[in-house]
Amino acid sequence: MSALMSDKELTHMPVLLKEVTELLVADPDGLFVDATLGLGGHAEAVLGRLSPQGRLLGIDLDPEALALSSGRLAAFGGRFRARHGNFRNIAKILQNEGFFPLAGALFDLGVSSLQFDKASRGFAIQREGPLDMRLDPSNPLTAARIVNEWPAEQIELLLREYGEERESGRISRWIVAARDRSPLQTTGELAALLSERLPRTGRIHPATRTFQALRIAVNGELENLTLGLSDILSMMRSGGRIAAISFHSLEDRIVKNVFRSFVASGGCRWVREGALEPGQEEIARNPRARSAKLRVVEKL
Repeated sequence: MSALMSDKELTHMPVLLKEVTELLVADPDGLFVDATLGLGGHAEAVLGRLSPQGRLLGIDLDPEALALSSGRLAAFGGRFRARHGNFRNIAKILQNEGFFPLAGALFDLGVSSLQFDKASRGFAIQREGPLDMRLDPSNPLTAARIVNEWPAEQIELLLREYGEERESGRISRWIVAARDRSPLQTTGELAALLSERLPRTGRIHPATRTFQALRIAVNGELENLTLGLSDILSMMRSGGRIAAISFHSLEDRIVKNVFRSFVASGGCRWVREGALEPGQEEIARNPRARSAKLRVVEKL
């Protein structure tokens, strides 16, 4: 996702922007979908590369992101439209919109700085806010519900599977002991609980894997990704390209495996072997890009 540089203006730093636009847009006259519209940085660049006939549909779970990106992209008029929705339902959304077959589809995964930099959204370890972590405010599941209501065994499994956290057993017991004294309500409380007990490794906060696991669980990110990627192929035309940017190993594993299955079945070819990663210059400008990996396939 893109990095928001200021609370006052939408100054984007979309990850791997040049690479995405060059590899994704093979047909500037076609239909494109940005399945994770965010603040519209990638969508703006793609639209700028399209001909007057080319169009783009943006989808996002976050109503706030949709409102901001829709304002940003209003200058493109009828060539752009935005829809609130979950990309796990991408085939249904595209069918309802009559927006297919596609020349390109982009999945820019993870959470954007619109969410990370706003304390009230509850995503950030370093910003005091409620334990929320929902991309869609209508979602009934919050991080607070998980840490305060789920049994220790379920929290342990969650941390191990979604956070790849080696200390999942101890952390789940600490959480349960803490909530028995008083419910955990804020990001600061949870971060402090773990930082007091776990050693810090370099610049990585001890609560990082726990926060990642909670966020993934709250938003159903891995299941959504598997379903969205699996369904998008049927919406592509021959020569249409699918690009996905992942930010951690769990996402990248799903992207790689789904794309490999497309290629193995004879339905796609790799546009580029292996993953593209940001260079040192981009990472220096935007440290949040450091773990990004871009993979692209083309439908045959």
